[in-house]
Amino acid sequence: MKIIAAESELISIPFNDGGLGEGLTPATWNRLEMMLVRIETEDGLVGWGEGFGYFCGAAVKAMFDRTVAPMLIGLDAGDPPAISDMLQRRLALFGRYGITIFALSGVDLALWDLKGKREGKSLSALLTDTPAQTVAAYASLVRYADPDTARKYTARARAEGFDYIKLHELTKDEIAPCHEVLDGAELMVDVNCSWSAETARSMMAWLAGIGVKWLEEPTFPPEDVETLSALARTNPDVALSAGENLCTSWQFKTLIESGAVLYPQPSVTKVGGVSEFIKIMALAKARNMPLMPHSPYFGPGYLATLHLCAALPDPVVFEYLYVWPEAYLFSGMPLPEKGRITVPSSPGLGFEPDPDVIARYRTAL
Repeated sequence: MKIIAAESELISIPFNDGGLGEGLTPATWNRLEMMLVRIETEDGLVGWGEGFGYFCGAAVKAMFDRTVAPMLIGLDAGDPPAISDMLQRRLALFGRYGITIFALSGVDLALWDLKGKREGKSLSALLTDTPAQTVAAYASLVRYADPDTARKYTARARAEGFDYIKLHELTKDEIAPCHEVLDGAELMVDVNCSWSAETARSMMAWLAGIGVKWLEEPTFPPEDVETLSALARTNPDVALSAGENLCTSWQFKTLIESGAVLYPQPSVTKVGGVSEFIKIMALAKARNMPLMPHSPYFGPGYLATLHLCAALPDPVVFEYLYVWPEAYLFSGMPLPEKGRITVPSSPGLGFEPDPDVIARYRTAL
């Protein structure tokens, strides 16, 4: 099962979110950017992966094409964790985090897709004997920075059957109107490191009063576990979450052992893929912490996260980015229905990318 081809594609699919796409990203965010990895073995099997690509897909693709892909040719694809470890060791001099680990995440997902196809098992069935058939999903709304718009889409998501809704609003004036239309749904708030510690303490006291499932990444930098720990001690009624911007199990080890957060949030296309995610699962299990994966994706990262959610021992809520893409990468894309998503049961990730969609939305460097 030697690898005979390792290739990448950068695709960009426009989406609509009902807002302006401004406020939390370097420029207007209105496209799903995917750095796809395709790995083929000598027995004719093809595995697909995805490295994080929003606003950096060209750089991730360049790292994969020039540095990572040549090292894959001729390797036996049968042991994804061993290949992941080897690649991280070989590339340590060039930086293991950021662009590098994003590229390696795509490789690892593709290798696990191959492993599932070779063994005739879905990814979740590879990880546990009793995977869940469906998982609960939460509507992860974009930042609207407008109370009326935020309220409108909160109410819409609730009407569609989502029992969990996450906001990316930053102020009481933006959050309060959304809270009014939850109609029994649970609320999460993600401010993407936008608050000072002083503002976070004040807002956490207010959020405790209205009730939230968790507050995500309140302060900068996201790996500042000392500040997170202090906030958690000061406001024990508000659970904290963080981790979408951490890479590899090593950074999660620090976060989890600090006790700063209740919900660690590894992102499979950033953290190093499934192999690193499995290590994080073990770290969280040792501390009785439920993972809540980060997953604003619609490519292989979406499917991999679904399978990981299905394999986790604790109740988990899948992050569903509440936007409307112009096209989906997969025919038969598993989407939420009344707040739940059916986990694919076919071997590997469960679906093959639509070649017509790749051709239509392929981006030239």
